[in-house]
Amino acid sequence: MKLAMPRFDQAPVLVVGDVMLDRYWHGSTQRISPEAPVPVVNVQQREDRPGGAANVALNIAALGAPAYVVGVTGQDEAADALSERLTAAGVASQFQRIATQPTIVKLRVMSRHQQLLRLDFEEPFNTDTDALAADVEQLLDQVKVLILSDYGKGALKNHQALIQLARARGISVLADPKGCDFSIYRGASLITPNLHEFETIVGKCHDEAELVAKGEALMHELELGALLITRSEQGMTLLRPGQPELHLPARAREVFDVTGAGDTVISTLAAAIAAGEELPQAVALANLAAGIVVGKLGTAAISAPELRRAVQREQGSERGVMNVEQLLVAIEDARAHGEKVVFTNGCFDIIHAGHVGYLEDARREGDRLIVGINDDASVSRLKGPGRPINSVDRRMAVLAGLGAVDWVVSFSEDTPERLLEAIRPDVLVKGGDYGIDGVVGAPIVQAYGGTVKVLSFVDSCSTTAIVEKIKTQRD
Repeated sequence: MKLAMPRFDQAPVLVVGDVMLDRYWHGSTQRISPEAPVPVVNVQQREDRPGGAANVALNIAALGAPAYVVGVTGQDEAADALSERLTAAGVASQFQRIATQPTIVKLRVMSRHQQLLRLDFEEPFNTDTDALAADVEQLLDQVKVLILSDYGKGALKNHQALIQLARARGISVLADPKGCDFSIYRGASLITPNLHEFETIVGKCHDEAELVAKGEALMHELELGALLITRSEQGMTLLRPGQPELHLPARAREVFDVTGAGDTVISTLAAAIAAGEELPQAVALANLAAGIVVGKLGTAAISAPELRRAVQREQGSERGVMNVEQLLVAIEDARAHGEKVVFTNGCFDIIHAGHVGYLEDARREGDRLIVGINDDASVSRLKGPGRPINSVDRRMAVLAGLGAVDWVVSFSEDTPERLLEAIRPDVLVKGGDYGIDGVVGAPIVQAYGGTVKVLSFVDSCSTTAIVEKIKTQRD
């Protein structure tokens, strides 16, 4: 399946549901309490994160998509903390605040990255459903997808009214269901139960055929547009009326914490659909995102660079030949991961041992090596008639196959100055026996604080010398 990063910046999504605050108290444990056989935690760090429906909205914003969230909270410090963190992340929040009830808070006591205890502060909300629907209706014209993030805490009591409001405007409705009655999600575009939630409704599924059959029956009964069953280590299964089932394997390399994985799935799925992706591609992106998030501690958001890198890895395009636009995206991702970018350039007409050694040395100057290569016309201008011997496509293919090289890009000018201004590498490397002042593009790189270095080629290796030797032997 061909995957690409969607235009998330053009994919506004509204999340409605049970917002909560996830609190983490971190500390060391060095002794057992004399009062009871439990560890004593010396709390040294406190951290607040948006949870529940708020975490779904946070994930959407982290992907670069406009995110809105409507929910119910108390009139308390926890609600203020939740609102502040969402605003800081770029999420527009609108809460129905109830003074007589507390904001839902889940407090986790952590030590050495292990959860020792969780304390929940909550009670079912007495939601004003008409006011909530009015808040949602005001925002629907600004979004392309509506998510019902249902944790069964009381914020969502009028599912059908919200579904009908959205569908009347042609807006897709995605629901993360809870409870033993899925009829409240009738008419949704897609629901995303996990396997346990699905089997609670339809009964135990003993094999794939039974799971598919029961899923199709549920879709027909509830008039659903699609059904996505998340199955933990067995991946995901997408069912659509009249189409073959799609099974996607789990993508996690290492499972550290499954907290919030469902939020990541539905948020990525919704943002991809809002960006215009077809459902199978959107599900595949959500599957990749879930594989990333379970390797993190606690509720965590997946950033656009993280997902983009996973997509590139999936397509085998993390390295190799690129155009300038693709290269700029790759550089953005590299820097988002704290990587230093190195650039060098040349004609590289006949790759020889000197080139290979030089490029390996250049790669050691940073984490990613870009090689800019003169196109055929500029090589002819620089080297004279009969050059290049190898076309630019062949030269780029050979360079891309070297282990030291991450990305190869061509340029048509005689010098790479315009390319340097666009990509702004951290380090500019050039091979030769001249000083830094003689390196083309050095002033450009030095002006923004980059580094310029001159490295030596292997002695007695040069393309010109090789060409002359071939000519001599031929004559």
